Amino acid sequence: MVQVHESVATSGRTRADGLSGSERALREPGIGVVVPYDFALDRELWRWCRPGATLHLTRTPHLPLPVGMAQARAVRAPGAVSQATHDLSTVLPSVVAYGCTSGSFVAGVDGEVALREAIVEAGAPAAVTTSGAAVAALRALGVRRVAVVTPYDESVTDSLGRFLAQAGLEVVGTGHLGLVGEIWTVPEAVTADLVRRTVRAGAEAVFISCTNLRTYDILAPLEAELGIPVLSANQVTLWQALGAVGLTAVGPGQVLLEHQPAVGAEGTISRLDGEGRT
Repeated sequence: MVQVHESVATSGRTRADGLSGSERALREPGIGVVVPYDFALDRELWRWCRPGATLHLTRTPHLPLPVGMAQARAVRAPGAVSQATHDLSTVLPSVVAYGCTSGSFVAGVDGEVALREAIVEAGAPAAVTTSGAAVAALRALGVRRVAVVTPYDESVTDSLGRFLAQAGLEVVGTGHLGLVGEIWTVPEAVTADLVRRTVRAGAEAVFISCTNLRTYDILAPLEAELGIPVLSANQVTLWQALGAVGLTAVGPGQVLLEHQPAVGAEGTISRLDGEGRT
């Protein structure tokens, strides 16, 4: 027992979280993910996560609301997001991702920044959001003109268009399904068909919104078919969250994953030390 104690004690200084350097080295980088109460695609998120990292998911409190503008505002409420971040703190995530597109775009570009700041202020060492990650991904690919596909109604889809315009992007086509619930049940073939019908001449990429919409298996085939990048909400979220801790996402044939997220002042990652805030 004495030998074990001495080995741990001399292997590295103990940090404020109570872990020595060697103990921390044995831990996989943790990605905390705050998702809305109706999120149902935990397994899809894991498909982008390579060995060497782990995901820790928590949900915002349940509310009897259909998918729409009111729900988008509710799931980004400061109290709900701060509490969810606190709920993740025990497992010491290296970054916390807010995994909801509508909740992170409904208040505009300033609201997206405020959401990241709230997560950091609640104790996360770094924070990203789905909508911020979408903008970062499109910038990384050099895209200015984008077609947008959503499962939402027209009002929520229009809100996404306004957010992207504020971020300096031009939306050249939109398609939406008009759903108010159970988005996770939409077959990927339905989403793929909507992408094909939405793409317009001049579109440099497609963004498929909503983290509750299955997309993993259609992205690479659509990119090969259409000849332009096809991004999705869950893809960009994991791409940026993993990139924030120096890791890369897994997605064979997905063009975005050949690029790295921007860090520093030009990025859409907020950090506890103030670096990377925009």
